[in-house]
Amino acid sequence: MIVGRSQIKALSLRFLPFADAASEGLPLGQLLRLSLFQISVGMATVMLLGTLNRVMIVELSLPAMIVAAMIALPVLVAPFRALLGFRSDTHKSAIGWKRVPYLWFGTLWQMGGLAIMPAALLVLGGDVVHDVPFAGEVLAAVAFLFTGIGLHMTQTAGLALASDRADDETRPRVVALLYVMFLLGMGISAVVIGWLLRDFSGIRLIQVVQGAALMTVFLNVIALWKQERARPMSQEERAAPRPKFRDAWADYAAGGDAGRLLAVVVLGTIGFNMQDVLLEPYGGEILGLSVSSTTLLTAMWATGALIGFGLAARWLGGGMNPYRMCATGILIGIAAFSAVVFAAPLGSTALFFAGAGGIGLGGGLFAVATLTAAMTMPARGIAGRGLALGAWGAAQATAAGLSIALGGGIRDGVGALAMSGRLGEALALPATGYSVVYHIEIALLFVTLVVLGPLVKVAFHAHPNQETGGRIGLADFPT
Repeated sequence: MIVGRSQIKALSLRFLPFADAASEGLPLGQLLRLSLFQISVGMATVMLLGTLNRVMIVELSLPAMIVAAMIALPVLVAPFRALLGFRSDTHKSAIGWKRVPYLWFGTLWQMGGLAIMPAALLVLGGDVVHDVPFAGEVLAAVAFLFTGIGLHMTQTAGLALASDRADDETRPRVVALLYVMFLLGMGISAVVIGWLLRDFSGIRLIQVVQGAALMTVFLNVIALWKQERARPMSQEERAAPRPKFRDAWADYAAGGDAGRLLAVVVLGTIGFNMQDVLLEPYGGEILGLSVSSTTLLTAMWATGALIGFGLAARWLGGGMNPYRMCATGILIGIAAFSAVVFAAPLGSTALFFAGAGGIGLGGGLFAVATLTAAMTMPARGIAGRGLALGAWGAAQATAAGLSIALGGGIRDGVGALAMSGRLGEALALPATGYSVVYHIEIALLFVTLVVLGPLVKVAFHAHPNQETGGRIGLADFPT
């Protein structure tokens, strides 16, 4: 039997994941190539939030407070994503490119930060002798800041470019594919980096991190090549004034439930993210896991988040209220943090890894649910979906940076009190500082449930995904 092209196409659409995300304006091959920027962003995220914080705390013996401050720098850049997206929306050039310049310069910032990162960490850890005060702290801060700026600029411009090229029907599936590629990049990078650092040394650290810098340029150049068409602009167009943020923000702030939703985002994000800088050191210091083993925690977290994304797609497609799904994610997070707490006294590595996966699952449901709620919130005046997503991203990212700094500071302070015996002999254990942070996160998640309560009663006049056939539109999904 001869199989026709139409039959082959039908089979591919049925069995190839995300094949239905392709469109005439964005064929599948170009879409998959464009999605490579998410792989580089996922790789940088693993380096910043996973591998490097464990290396600094355990191998380089740096205080968790300093490490938390360094890790928080890239995250605190994220509130400017709305500004970066707005600038790329309104960027004016003779060529007419809007997204490619931001993708390119974001790549350079990200590569530069990773390139100087290992040398800065070795200076910070004392492996390099010098007479300059605070040289290590300044160099490490610059490296983390550069990487964070590049990461957020690259992802914001890349998602905007994909949204530009997709049509109205396929745009939600395109952005869903990009989010999956981000998680895939995190998972693959965690496994590869963990394998490469199984025999840790300063030289190996330099090789791995600078290799990641080169891979960033390689992936992003392939991703952006010939993706945006040049649309020459006239001199009058370039001279025209740009619209302003403040008028749109005033319209958005006038919404009834916007403030409560942002409060939920802030509280829940702090509740889920205080452990970001502590989970791998907890496994290494308390459970005695190797660098390679603890790096796999990030892969476990990414797997849980990916499962959460799939469940969110199914539940929202079935008409589930996103606020109820948000509550479900919070409850899963509470159970996951409880598993992490009990892993130390029970000496159970399996329970620890299960808790890490549960944190990813609950956090993924929470993030998708609050983002969907922001997308479906009624707009007023000139305030549109972009501003709502920008406000969501600013609240989420600011809370994430604050939570990381708080987690490291609380762990150091409580740990010092416990080991000095001031909290009693029963609490004079290395795990006490970590355990207090996890208990605070559990309490914050319960508070988030209380704040969320009134929003669960909100009746949506239309199905959240009515226009997209039950699919999630994750446009401009942040890190």
